[in-house]
Amino acid sequence: MRPLLLATVFFAAAGSVNAQDGSILISDVNVFDGVNEKLLENVNVVITGNLISQISTEDLAVAGGQVIDGGGRTLIPGLIDVHWHTLYCCNPQSVVATGDILEVAIRGAHGAEKTLMRGFTTVRDVGGNSFSIKRMIDTGELIGPRILPSGPPITQTGGHFDYRPYQAVPTNAADSQWYWYSVGLMAMADGVPEVTKRAREVMRMGATQLKISTGGGVSSTYDPLDVRQYTKAEIEAFVEVADTYNTYVASHTFTDDAVRISVEAGVKSIEHGFLMSRETMELMRDNDVWLSVQPLLDDEDGFSFDDPVSQQKWIEVTNGTDFTYTTAKEVGVKVAFGTDILFDPVLAERQGAFLAKLQRWYTPFEVLEMATSINAELLALSGPRLSYQQGALGVIQEGAYADLILVDGNPLEDIDLIADPHENFDLIMKDGVIFKNAIE
Repeated sequence: MRPLLLATVFFAAAGSVNAQDGSILISDVNVFDGVNEKLLENVNVVITGNLISQISTEDLAVAGGQVIDGGGRTLIPGLIDVHWHTLYCCNPQSVVATGDILEVAIRGAHGAEKTLMRGFTTVRDVGGNSFSIKRMIDTGELIGPRILPSGPPITQTGGHFDYRPYQAVPTNAADSQWYWYSVGLMAMADGVPEVTKRAREVMRMGATQLKISTGGGVSSTYDPLDVRQYTKAEIEAFVEVADTYNTYVASHTFTDDAVRISVEAGVKSIEHGFLMSRETMELMRDNDVWLSVQPLLDDEDGFSFDDPVSQQKWIEVTNGTDFTYTTAKEVGVKVAFGTDILFDPVLAERQGAFLAKLQRWYTPFEVLEMATSINAELLALSGPRLSYQQGALGVIQEGAYADLILVDGNPLEDIDLIADPHENFDLIMKDGVIFKNAIE
C-alpha cells in the first residue's frame, strides 16, 4: 500500500496540496477527455484521493475541501511520453563517458521533477536504470512522473548499446563486465541461453517491459544503420521471456529487414522505424504491432554528434521522418508519441515543443489524443507488470487517475500552447496532488 503519510509530509514541505486531505473541486472548465474531439463545456470536476470521483455540469460542492476556479480554462489529461529516457535525457554525453552511476542517477532524479513540471505525468522509460527513481517517486520521496521502466536496454556485441571502447574486444569468459553494464545502465547478451538469462535478470529488476535493439543505431559507432541485430531465434527468446511475465518486447530498429524479423519473432512495439517501407507498415498493422515513432527532424532541435559518421546517420534517419508519419497514418498502423531526447538537459525542456511538431501530420485533436488515451493503450500492453492499476491513465473520466492539466487557452484550437508549458499550464496535478497552481 502507498505510504500516504510520507507522501503528505513530503509534498506539504514542497508546497503542494494533497487531495488525500480532502476532495478538490475544479470548477468552470472545458474538458478534453482524451477520447472525444468535442469539449465538454462548463464542467465541474471533483478529485477524491488520487482519482477523479465526479464530472458534472451541475453545481458541485466539497465539504471541507479545496475549490479551484478554472475560469473557463481547458482541462486535459496529463501528457504521456512513451519513448523517454529518465537518465539519458538529462546527462551530457561527457558524464556517460567519464562519470559514475551516482552522478547519472542524481541528474536523472532532478530531471524527473522537470519532466512532471512540463505536464508529462507518465513516461515509458525505454532504457536506463530508473528503478530507484520510480520507486521513490511512487512513495513520494521524489517528485516526478509515473515511470514504466524497461531497465537496461539489451544489445548484442557490436549492437546499438555497445558503447564500449574499441579496445574492449576480443573478450574472454574471465573478463569483468563493462562498468555501465555492471550497474544496469545498459546490458549485453549473445546467444539464446545468455539472452534468456539477461532478460530474466531485467524482469527481476522490476521492468514493466523489455527493451532490446534489433537494428543499427545513430549514436553508436559499431553498427551501420542497415544491419540486423540478433538472430530470429534470439529475438524469439526475448519475446518468450517477456511472455512468461505477461508483458512484451519493444525494440529499437529502423529498416525493413530489421523490422520484419522483429515482427515475425513477436516484438510488439517498434521504436523509431524511420526507414521502413509501406509494405512493412502494413505487416505491422496486420500483426497488431505498435509504431513508437518520434518527430525527429534535422531542424533547430536536431541532435548533434561529435562523430561525423553518427551525424550522417542522423541526417539519413530524419530524412525518413515525413514519409514515416504520412504513410503510417494512411496505412492505419497504431502510432504512439515519444521524444527520445538524449544527453541534453537543455533540449529536454523542449519536450512539449516536440509534441507540438506533430501538427505537421495530425490535427490538434489527433495530437492530444495520441499523447493521452492512445499512448495509454500502448502502456496497457504491460498487463499485470503495470504497477498503476487503480485507475485509468490518459483520460478524464470518473474512476481515472487524477492526472490533470489546466491550460490557459484551448489547445484543440492552438496546439502550440503545449510547446510552452511553463507559460500556458496554470495547474499541473498528478495522482491527486497539485504540483503547480498559478491560478491562486
